[in-house]
Amino acid sequence: MKVFISADIEGISTTCKWEETEKGHPSYPLHATRMTDEVLAVIRGAKSAGATQITVRDAHDSATNIDPLRMPDGVRLIRNWSGHPYSMVDGIDSDYDAVLFVGYHSAASVVGNAMSHTMNTRNTMVRINGRLASEFMIHCYAAALEGVPSVFLAGDKALCESEKELSPYLVTVAEKEGRDELTICYPPAEVLESLKAGAQKALNQDLKSALIKLPESFKLEISYKDHNKAYKASFYPGVRRVNSTSVVFENENYFEILRTISFIL
Repeated sequence: MKVFISADIEGISTTCKWEETEKGHPSYPLHATRMTDEVLAVIRGAKSAGATQITVRDAHDSATNIDPLRMPDGVRLIRNWSGHPYSMVDGIDSDYDAVLFVGYHSAASVVGNAMSHTMNTRNTMVRINGRLASEFMIHCYAAALEGVPSVFLAGDKALCESEKELSPYLVTVAEKEGRDELTICYPPAEVLESLKAGAQKALNQDLKSALIKLPESFKLEISYKDHNKAYKASFYPGVRRVNSTSVVFENENYFEILRTISFIL
């Protein structure tokens, strides 16, 4: 079994402020270490389920957060960015049997994580077909383009609860919960055990049945904080401005949605 793991940091069990996720801040190393610990727990769960090939995608900011020296034998780690529209699952292809997400966070405008956002902090909302789009949803759909099912999601409680509706096969592990600026962190040892058990459970399913069916067409809506961003984005082919701060793009091909996101979001 060949498994892909995508890891972010704003949804791991310890972070509650932006500076904790930023290289150069004194508190960052603690949380980067924790991010690595959580990825390792998911790897252990995947191996317990029979995974023989594992690729980890460091998907936060510089994409150089996970300690490469702590990766087990046989695990490949993808670092930095190529610019491919698959972004946080860049490197995935149809040879993988499943993809697992860890450390993910609620979408922009959602109460449930003090750092809720979608891809960056320049927008206030991203919707796909009328649904608030989290980074998990965007990349779950990207994996589906390659025929790879998303079977595991770990992050803040609000995200886990909202994304369960995408697939009955999605196993979720809440690592913390947020109330506006307040964050309730769950016990660290318990989280690691839950990550391992959850990953194992997710991969012990009928993976072929877990593949979601993508919609037949897509409507992407983006609302920016700065009206100038909307004006500039409106010159991208197919994008139209609907008000001072918002644009819309529609297409039947989800890859075109991803391509547009990579250029205008």
